[in-house]
Amino acid sequence: MDFNLSEEQQLLKDSVDRFILDDYDFEKRRKIANSDDGYSEDNWKTFAELGWLAVGLPEEYGGFGGPIETMIVMEAIGRGLVTEPYMQTVVLGGGFIAEAGSEDQKNEILPAIAEGKCKISFAYAEPTSRFNLADVSTKAEKSGDGWKLSGHKSVVYGAASADKIIVSARTSGGQRDRDGISLFIVDNNTNGLSRRDYPTADGLRASEVMLEGVEVGADALLGEEGKAMGVIEKVTDGALAALCAEAVGCMEVLKDETNEYLKTRKQFGVPIGKFQVLQHRMVDCFIELEQSRSMSYMVTLKLDESDEERRKAASAAKAQIGKAGTFVGAQSVQMHGGMGMTDELKISHYYKRLMQIDTMFGNRDWQLKQFAALTQ
Repeated sequence: MDFNLSEEQQLLKDSVDRFILDDYDFEKRRKIANSDDGYSEDNWKTFAELGWLAVGLPEEYGGFGGPIETMIVMEAIGRGLVTEPYMQTVVLGGGFIAEAGSEDQKNEILPAIAEGKCKISFAYAEPTSRFNLADVSTKAEKSGDGWKLSGHKSVVYGAASADKIIVSARTSGGQRDRDGISLFIVDNNTNGLSRRDYPTADGLRASEVMLEGVEVGADALLGEEGKAMGVIEKVTDGALAALCAEAVGCMEVLKDETNEYLKTRKQFGVPIGKFQVLQHRMVDCFIELEQSRSMSYMVTLKLDESDEERRKAASAAKAQIGKAGTFVGAQSVQMHGGMGMTDELKISHYYKRLMQIDTMFGNRDWQLKQFAALTQ
């Protein structure tokens, strides 16, 4: 199998890598993360101008590329610890609209995403649901020609900056039934919707979203009523592949930074990189990184296969990423000594992001159980 990038893909990679190197160094990222919004609107406009917000969207609605191009962008996002809500808007939001949206919804929202004029967030988790995407107690009831939504969504990444929030809600069935779940597009300023915004441990922004009798029209329904679970799984598997690529970017920086530190930090008059035990640790980190890179490629290439193959690939890759991210992050902190835990050093920030990636859409243990269930 040929893993070389095409000319267009290489140009995209060069573009995003150059931006991260020249315009998104660690100090700039720190200032952005500590700002009121937690991201830069100027950077978001730049992403739109360079075409990155169109990556993976259907061509007929202003998009280009597919999973491989998304992987290229997400690796660079991982290397830069980018705080702009790219995955929430393009991978998740754009994915849901492209997969389940009506023609009107696609024509209205997808070009706006590509142009940087619409940000989207996905509200799926609830206080008692843990990682089960089918555990939905938020209710959607018929109200005239539209719907009335009530419930509590937890840890909704990017909700504060989103123009629209895609909400999973139950229109029938029991709390954990796969059938009976529907998706709704809700404007962020809708009456009855309130948020409690907060920074997360990795420098991003999330919200607790309360829905108290939120009235939406019939055109807010995304896809078929009560049949959203298949769509949710397909789009979130794409998000898992994107998270794997981001984690590879994070681990690559940790490996490079730690290796450089071992070359310059001296004890007993010699660089500590000369000590065999630290050389062995660096080799282990390199192996975990390369295994994760291979798994990231694998799940990216399997996103267009059957549901079973796609889900198995996503769970296997996410489990490897969780294991590798924990190992590489912990070893990098350990080899930097006490200062590896400090806020001043970038190492701790990458480690925090890897820990958050592990928990998103199911941690390592959860994904191993999912993989086991799919292979029985």
